[in-house]
Amino acid sequence: MNKCHFDVVVIGSGPGGEGAAMQAVKHGKSVAVVEQFDCVGGGCTHWATIPSKALRYSIFQVTEANHNPLFREAGVSLHFSFPDLRRSARKVIDQQVEMRRGFYERNHVPIFVGRGRFADAHTVEVLEANDAKQRLTANAFVIATGSRPYRPADVDFGHPRVFDSDTILDLGYTPQSITIYGAGVVGCEYTSMFRNLAIKVNLVNTRAKLLEFLDDEIIDALAYHMRDLGVLIRHNELAERVEPTDDGVVLHLASGKQLKTDILLWANGRTGNTQDMGLEELGIQPNQRGQLDVNENFQTAVPHIYAVGDVIGFPALASAAYVQGRFASAHIITGASERALVRDIPTGIFTSPEISSIGRTERDLTAEKIPYEIGHAAFKHLARAQITGRQVGMLKILFHRETLAILGVHCFGPNSSEIIHIGQAIMAQEGKANSLLYFINTTFNYPTMAEAYRVAALNGYNRLF
Repeated sequence: MNKCHFDVVVIGSGPGGEGAAMQAVKHGKSVAVVEQFDCVGGGCTHWATIPSKALRYSIFQVTEANHNPLFREAGVSLHFSFPDLRRSARKVIDQQVEMRRGFYERNHVPIFVGRGRFADAHTVEVLEANDAKQRLTANAFVIATGSRPYRPADVDFGHPRVFDSDTILDLGYTPQSITIYGAGVVGCEYTSMFRNLAIKVNLVNTRAKLLEFLDDEIIDALAYHMRDLGVLIRHNELAERVEPTDDGVVLHLASGKQLKTDILLWANGRTGNTQDMGLEELGIQPNQRGQLDVNENFQTAVPHIYAVGDVIGFPALASAAYVQGRFASAHIITGASERALVRDIPTGIFTSPEISSIGRTERDLTAEKIPYEIGHAAFKHLARAQITGRQVGMLKILFHRETLAILGVHCFGPNSSEIIHIGQAIMAQEGKANSLLYFINTTFNYPTMAEAYRVAALNGYNRLF
């Protein structure tokens, strides 16, 4: 058994692990990465964010073409199977893996391929595929092992018609109907994708609203748009049992309803990848969903062992994980770090249309009794949206009535995940630089979607008088 010592050992090479490793090595620390899979990138690259977003873009291209008046008048109609659309992701995944492997190679960060398990508080054993073991000792560790879809024991995921968000990408045909159980981010994104393929969709939500952490107006817009597309949404429903058959799946709900469709996608929660890591022996106890509790510096119950990314739960975003990894390494290096690194992280939800938000919601501000006002810009009034024919959506700015400081930005519509960063940049400014007046007095290119900021700002400013 070989033994090596490093300043920092990172377990997992997804966004959180990459952020932690690169931050530490750039500051002169010796770093090693342990990765169970034979390619770097983690679930984000191989099973979740990258393949699902590549699939979404392929579906978007087909949908756009089929709704284009020029193509319709010419009698052109495109039809692709689900597997055909899925194959487009393979090239993107390969490019991402090659790029990320280069990061580690250029920075001389060795990658140990195998399953990592703590032998003691300063030692990780890496079990390789050939049963050989490597012992890595370190002054500090960052656990960035990610998560996997939650699988209840009484649901038969081995049945060919029952899927989770990892296995759905391997679907070998195009179904006519699907029931999606769970209306979180993953459930809502796949609802949009399947419905855009003209597949009948039942979306079963265990809560009273979709994506309750969003601003209520955005939630309402998403629900309205889904229903307008023909999605059947059922709120406040709980699964009682799943009955797979030869020709479909019946989802039995506690309310007595029975939903039969060609396939079922179970998208109700995720589980942190913490099993069999020897954490309990160190005094680190995962919760019932396998997630780890951390303090504001991302330290676990053992101070020199940190955890970042999906393994610690909300917000469970690739972008957030990367920044959390950097923050954890900065704390390892200096014992302190700038909290601004992990403040006001935007959400990006790739439904159709997209949703993105940053800062507080109307619900938050009302509860905190903060005097605020609202500025709206409907995309249908923007020249760029009219030109592209993508007029569904809006930009919403929440600002302080007295100081005009930007308190929150919420966007629903095409390119929301890009548009949000303009608001993010202004919100990050200190003092008077964070002001609604920036959007009023700044010249935006015309015609662009970014012009929505000027329209929304003027709309809100006029409400003050």
